[in-house]
Amino acid sequence: GLPQRVAVKKLQLGKQTDLPALQNEIAMMTTSVHPNVVKYIDSFMFEHCLWVIMEFMDGGSLTNLLQAMQRKKAEMREGEIAGFMRDSLEAVSYLHGMGRIHRDIKSDNILINTRGEVKIADFGFCVQLTQEKDLRNSMVGTPYWMAPELVRGQSYNQAVDVWSLGIMMIEMVQGEPPYLKEQPLRALYLIATKGMPKLEREERHSKVMMDFYRKCLATDPKHRETAPQLLLHPFLKAALPSKDLADLIVRHK
Repeated sequence: GLPQRVAVKKLQLGKQTDLPALQNEIAMMTTSVHPNVVKYIDSFMFEHCLWVIMEFMDGGSLTNLLQAMQRKKAEMREGEIAGFMRDSLEAVSYLHGMGRIHRDIKSDNILINTRGEVKIADFGFCVQLTQEKDLRNSMVGTPYWMAPELVRGQSYNQAVDVWSLGIMMIEMVQGEPPYLKEQPLRALYLIATKGMPKLEREERHSKVMMDFYRKCLATDPKHRETAPQLLLHPFLKAALPSKDLADLIVRHK
């Protein structure tokens, strides 16, 4: 067939690299087959590096889209937010159904394309292997999206991913997660003690959206709804179809 564009991730393997964990992660990627999960194509070792080949998403990440919109002072509409939440939840619900926890859901790991498709990149291993000195990938992992129970070192379950999706919703409204301007350790303290983050100018949003928001961000994980429950929430009835998301993505590319 026609040559296809692919994305290639190159991971330098050091002495400290836990190869069995890495192979396990790749085995998990090969078994995650869902329209809202980035498609894994192949991987191989070459010159002390692990090369992972995945489908190419020409819209970049949701972060890229949000930053482009911020530069133009454009705001995401509720139907667009609902569209991204619906597609992300489909992927999370699928992963949870396989008994997995993603643990690193944030806009950087939601990839989009100009067909309006929204897919979760499921690369647990990249977190340990990249030494980017970026705020988001600093020492602490990604504290800004972490659920309070994770920060407090309590036992946790799949509800941590639902919390992270709620934080991603804040990103879509405000352009960034809460406490991003704080030092990571200070942010961790605030997440552990403050409970549900406030959404700026709450009164501008519909009641149904705020209800969905609160169900994602209940401080007590037992009170958080599950991904399959949230997929049935009336807020997602407002979700725009892929072609409308495609228009938005192309407009701000």
